[in-house]
This record gives sequence, structure tokens and C-alpha cells, in this order.
Amino acid sequence: MIDIKLIRENKDIVKENIKKKFQDEKLELVDKVYDLDKEYRECKNQGDNLRSEKNQLSSSIGSLMREKKIKEADKAKKQVVEMQDKITELEERESVLEEEIRKIMMVIPNIIDESVPIGKDDSENVEVERFGEAFIPKYEIPYHADIIEALNGMDKESAGRTSGQGFYYLLGDIARLHEAMIAYGRDYMIDKGFTYAIPPFMIHSDVVTGVMSFPEMEAMMYKIEGEDLYLIGTSEHSMIGKFQGQIVSKEDLPIKMTSYSPCFRKEGGSHGLEERGLYRVHQFEKQEMIVLCEPEDSMKYYEDMWKYTVEIFRNLNIPVRQLECCSGDLADLKVKSCDIEAWSPRQQKYFEVGSCSNLGDAQARRLGIRAKGENGTYFVHTLNNTVFASPRGLIAFIENNYNEDGSINIPAVLRPYMGGKSIIK
Repeated sequence: MIDIKLIRENKDIVKENIKKKFQDEKLELVDKVYDLDKEYRECKNQGDNLRSEKNQLSSSIGSLMREKKIKEADKAKKQVVEMQDKITELEERESVLEEEIRKIMMVIPNIIDESVPIGKDDSENVEVERFGEAFIPKYEIPYHADIIEALNGMDKESAGRTSGQGFYYLLGDIARLHEAMIAYGRDYMIDKGFTYAIPPFMIHSDVVTGVMSFPEMEAMMYKIEGEDLYLIGTSEHSMIGKFQGQIVSKEDLPIKMTSYSPCFRKEGGSHGLEERGLYRVHQFEKQEMIVLCEPEDSMKYYEDMWKYTVEIFRNLNIPVRQLECCSGDLADLKVKSCDIEAWSPRQQKYFEVGSCSNLGDAQARRLGIRAKGENGTYFVHTLNNTVFASPRGLIAFIENNYNEDGSINIPAVLRPYMGGKSIIK
């Protein structure tokens, strides 16, 4: 959510930003909220003036009574009642206007960074840099589900009976490998100075609407029937929500945290080959990172954060690339975002395994997260990034470390988490 002052002082900037995001249907909202805000401030100003007049008049009633000026006192009392009725009327209108303004402001997109490439959708995202050689081995790499099943590492049939399509059991060394990769990501981030956390896996609706846009929420999240609770789609939601309504000390910034959680999403159904595997599932596990920082530092942390993910994947022998998200692919709260995509030697293309986002003060403004400095309070900036998400990261690992005989190499960084194993046979 942007600052209403920007609409008051320069509507054109807001409208131009909407055009860059190819959301022209929202242009009229800028003028609408401008007019509503103008009326709101007029009501507030009129109410403040009336309250001041009423207080002065009320103070005079006692003097009039002591001076036996009964008629004048009665007239003043009547005026005070009339003023109070008008004040109540203005307050009710203020409340209505405030709610209407907030609803509109929640759907006006955040101002994107000037470095964001302009494009309509994800097909116009821009590759920035590649890390590692995107190799194609001389031998065939089977579909990941076939590799895992040959190692007795997955059971989707039983999960279908217990839970339905989109769920799975991981077993044996594959289950251990899955946990080893997440544990490695956790310890890597701790070594980078991030505080480890395990957050709540359910959050209230006001936290949901604070951290993401409503269309995203409807498409992603599962609601607990009969309760004001949602299963998290990513731990960043409950981690940012941790600071809802809080004023943090300027000296405590930056706040850097890395969190583990299961994640639950309404993934759209897939067909054919992908339906057998682990690409589109309703439940997965993830290690996440978040940062709360000074506004002027957020771009620095953005650059640091996506590079952490690159280094983690390169340490796992996985070639990756950074893909800059274009304006039309940015969620409305984001200032700037990039995806980290891993190389699939089987498909001979890259696929997304992580996403890094700078949200400016949009989430902080929605959730009321402020810092207190010498000149008062101000909204912090928030950022988030995927450390490691499985099973997508697991798929990338298996394909890039697969041997012709069906075994899987274990890189040195994972061996302490795998009981010293250097290979899975």
C-alpha cells in the first residue's frame, strides 16, 4: 500500500506506474481515492473546528449560570447539543470515507523501482546472469519420479488414498536427502547472521491481507472452516506478521531472520507426466529468509539475498540463473523481484526454485510496522527470499547429481547431514 500523500501531491506518478504494470482498469481509482481523501480531510477539519468551538461554548455555560444569565446559558446548551450532533454526523462520515479509501489503496499497486524491465507478463522477464554450466550429459536422465521410485523414495499412491492428488510420501534416503538440503540451507543462513525461527503455520486474515494482495490469497491459501485462520503458503507471511503493530528501535535494524515451515497451497491441477511427480503439490517444506531494514538499505539487502540462494545451489552442483521479473509479472506489493531458476538437464531448460522480493514499505504500512528514530517513527522496508524449497529444489538436485547407473552423488556440504554418505544407490 502506497502513501496517500503521493496521490495528494502527484497523481501522475501513480497513474504512470499503473500503466507500466498494464493495469489500466485501475487508473480511475486514483482520481476516486483523491476525491474521497479530499472529502475526508474536509470532514476532519470541519469536525476539529466544531469540537474547538463546542469546548469554548461549553466552558462559557458555567460562567453564564453563575451570572444568572439563564436564557443565554440555555441557548448555549442548545447550541452545544446541535454541535455535538453535527460532530457525530461528521465522525460517521469520516469512518465511512476512511474505510472506502483503505479498500481502494489496498489494490493500487506499489511504485516499482526504475530498474524493473517493462513487460506484460512472465514471458517478458529478463535473464540477467547465469551461474554454472548448463550441461547435458551423454546419458539419458529419467523423469524425477522414476529416479526416486527406483530408489524406493516416494509413494504417491498411498498419499492419494490418505489425502488425495497433490500429496506424497517421501521415504528412506530420499526423505533424508530432502531434510538434509533444508538443514543445510538453515545452517548456511545462520552463518550469514540470520536468526533461526520456526513460526506458526496458521495466521489470521488481517495478517494475510497485510502481507499479500487479495487475488493472491484467494488463489493460494487454504482457510480453516469456521475460524479466522489460514494455513500459510510460505513462512514469510507469519514471519513478517510477527512484527504487526510493533515499533522497533532504529538500533535493532536490520532484523534478519531465517525460518522453516511446511507450506500449503492450492496448486492448479497438472496433467500427463507432471501429475505423477512432485512439481505441483499442495504441501511442501521450505527454508525462507526475511529482512526488516532502513528504507535506504533495502536494495543492498535485496542484492545480498538473491545471491545467497545462488551460492547455496552452486554448492549443491546445480547450475542456476537469475531472472529479473518484469513490471507486469510483479505482484502489486512488490518494488522489485527476481526468480532464481535451476537448470533441468532432462528438460534442457531452467525452472523456478526461488524468488526474492523487495516490498518497500508496502507490507509495513499495511501491518503498522514502524521504527523509532530521532525524528519520530517511520515505516521500515521488508524483503523476503527463498533459501530452499523442496520438492522443487529436490528435483533440481536429483537431476544435476544423477549418474548413469541410477545413483545420486552427495556433495560435500550435505554429507554431514546424510551420515557421511557420498552417494545414494
